Parts: sequence; C-alpha cells; structure tokens
Amino acid sequence: MKPIWYFVGIILLAMGGIILATGIYLVFNPPVEKTVLFNMHPNIWWGIIMMVFGGIMYFAMRKKTI
Repeated sequence: MKPIWYFVGIILLAMGGIILATGIYLVFNPPVEKTVLFNMHPNIWWGIIMMVFGGIMYFAMRKKTI
C-alpha cells in the first residue's frame, strides 16, 4: 500500500506539466490582451515549481510501504 504523498506527487507532476506546457505555448502565441504580469511568465515558473515538488514527493515515497 502506497502512502497518500506518492499519489499527491503524481498529481503535482501531471498538473505542473500541463501548466508548464501552457506557459510555453503562450510564449510562442501571446494573447491579444496581456495581463499585468504576463512578461514574467508565471505559468512557466509555477509549472516548474510544481513539477520539482511533485518529483521530490514521488521519488521519496515510491518505495515506501505501510
């Protein structure tokens, strides 16, 4: 039986990948009306942060059993 943090890590990896992909898409296809923080590319930063944290949780818990 895997701990809950194993599955949280998988979900964070998946969601971070989707957000990162969206941020990369928006770099090459910018919207017509840009938000205030668009030039900082928050989708890319948060996607990377979520993937790193999810990867840490996934790899730390993948071999632990209850």
